[in-house]
Amino acid sequence: MKKTKNILSIVCALLVLTTCIFMSGCSGDNDKSSSEQSAAETTAEAPTEQETIGGKTITAVIDIKNYGKITVALYPEAAPITVENFVNLAKDGFYDNLTFHRIISGFMIQGGDPLGTGMGGSEKTIKGEFSSNGIENNLKHTRGAISMARSQDMNSASSQFFIVHQDSPHLNGDYAAFGYVTDGIEIVDKICEDTPVVDSNGTVEKANQPVIKSITIKE
Repeated sequence: MKKTKNILSIVCALLVLTTCIFMSGCSGDNDKSSSEQSAAETTAEAPTEQETIGGKTITAVIDIKNYGKITVALYPEAAPITVENFVNLAKDGFYDNLTFHRIISGFMIQGGDPLGTGMGGSEKTIKGEFSSNGIENNLKHTRGAISMARSQDMNSASSQFFIVHQDSPHLNGDYAAFGYVTDGIEIVDKICEDTPVVDSNGTVEKANQPVIKSITIKE
């Protein structure tokens, strides 16, 4: 009887040991699975639109009163006429103390009109560099894109520009995007959040229009 009890004790001990080994193996598999999942979750995000374009860039720094500076990379190879026009106006001080007169949260903020009404511009207009006007321009109107405002006339862009707040693919091919915000996009968010508008078209009363202190070009 004593011998039988010893055998049973040994069998029980073996069963416990086997169970522990089995459970330890499962735990290792789970750890490995969690590690693999974590690695997958921390994989680098896809490059942004501006990171995939390449080519020469010109930096423009838009200094907005009470908000700070928005840094924009301009792409002269994609939209040479548009970039040259914008750079020349900025260097001449044309944009100093102008405003953002039209703001639609979730869409864009528009400025650069000396009248502050959407009806003004500089002394000249430029050719619209976009596909519906026969010009190849692959820059997309994603969040942070800077593009030229215009009337129904495709070649009516002058000084007014806009910065895209949220992706607006419906503008692609019909408006001349010419760069992207590289720093300060949160300022666009803040302007959209803070600025009261008087209608669905984003009209901002003069007293509430954010002021462009200056636009500085760094080549």
